[in-house]
Amino acid sequence: MTSAWLERARRAVAPSLIDRVERDHQQPDRDFRKRRVVVAVTLVAGAVLLGFSLAVRPGDNLFYLMTVLVALTWIGGALLSGPLHLGHIPFRDRLRRPVATPIVTGLVLGGVFVAGALVVRELEPLRDLVNTVLAHARYGAVVPIVAVTLLNGVAEEVFFRGALFAAIGRRHAVLISTVVYAAATVATGNLMLVFAAFLLGLVLGLQRRASGGVLAPILTHITWSTTMVFVLPALIGR
Repeated sequence: MTSAWLERARRAVAPSLIDRVERDHQQPDRDFRKRRVVVAVTLVAGAVLLGFSLAVRPGDNLFYLMTVLVALTWIGGALLSGPLHLGHIPFRDRLRRPVATPIVTGLVLGGVFVAGALVVRELEPLRDLVNTVLAHARYGAVVPIVAVTLLNGVAEEVFFRGALFAAIGRRHAVLISTVVYAAATVATGNLMLVFAAFLLGLVLGLQRRASGGVLAPILTHITWSTTMVFVLPALIGR
């Protein structure tokens, strides 16, 4: 019975996280080198802007401007680096754009983080680190906060699971892109944000490798981040 349950679980997650669809995303060496240069410059600029954006006082309208600049930096760098792909996953013996599965994955991932938050809120040092990030959601207007959250979710995936992932090459792209994604948040000075970025980035990297594109990571990311915006401020006390 246990082996049958494991096999059902594997069939459920394999198309979106483990198995890889066939794809032909080759680039000439010159274009590949250009992608790497553009990605490196964008990574530095985006990380610096991210650090400045989270240093803005909660409730200050400058926060929205800074977060939009961060998003535009990621998107601009990704588009300049070279071609991007949406990706496919197998469903009922056909290749389809990944939509429902990534959304469900985002909800499950959100549930995991909510469960972790129940522990974090009992540990004052960790709770304070989380509250530093959540302060912007608490003091900002709901619509602009959700808008910049969604925009940055899309922008991060287009760059990190799109341009950066492609610039790494075939070997260890999931691990390297996850480490770089987490390292980019070090500029914020918030270890909890770095930890969250690593866990999130690992799942998104697996989706990117499986589907060959950015659509699945985008949908999972924005589902997860929207859940965090609405649930965590109420769950974790100030």
